[in-house]
Amino acid sequence: MTLTTVLCPLDFSVASAPLVRYATTLAAATGAELRLLHVLEAQPELPVAGLSRPLDLDIALQLASYRLEAEQAGVTVSTTIVQGDAATEIVAEARRYPADLILIGAHGRTGLTRFLMGSTAEAVVRTAPCATLLVKNCQADEYRQSA
Repeated sequence: MTLTTVLCPLDFSVASAPLVRYATTLAAATGAELRLLHVLEAQPELPVAGLSRPLDLDIALQLASYRLEAEQAGVTVSTTIVQGDAATEIVAEARRYPADLILIGAHGRTGLTRFLMGSTAEAVVRTAPCATLLVKNCQADEYRQSA
C-alpha cells in the first residue's frame, strides 16, 4: 500500500499533540501529504457560522501550530475545520480529500462512559472508505520505516 494522503482528525484532547507528532513522523517517512481535521459539533445555544466564538479562534490557532510543526518536519500539510457529527464528518472528509489512511486517536473509554458517549473512532473504523489506524497512547518515535 502506497500512502499519498493521511487524514488526522483532532479533538484537542491531551492525546492530540502526540497524535500529530505520530502522524507527522508517518507522513515524513512515507512522503504522504497530511491533512489535519477538526470537527465542531453543533451547540444549539451558540452561533456556529464562521469563527464567531472565541473557542473557534483557539481551535484555528492550535491547528496552525500543528501545521507549522508538520511543515518544519518537511511534510506537506493542510488543515480544515468542519461542523457536524464527528464520525460522519471524518468519513466524509476522507472521501472528499481523498485519504489513503485515517490516523485517529483512541481514548480508551469503557463501560458506561463509552455507552453514553459512543465511540467516534469505532464509528469511523466501521464506515471509513480507506484504511484506518487507531492509535492509543501514541508516541511519535514509535513509528519507524523499515529497511
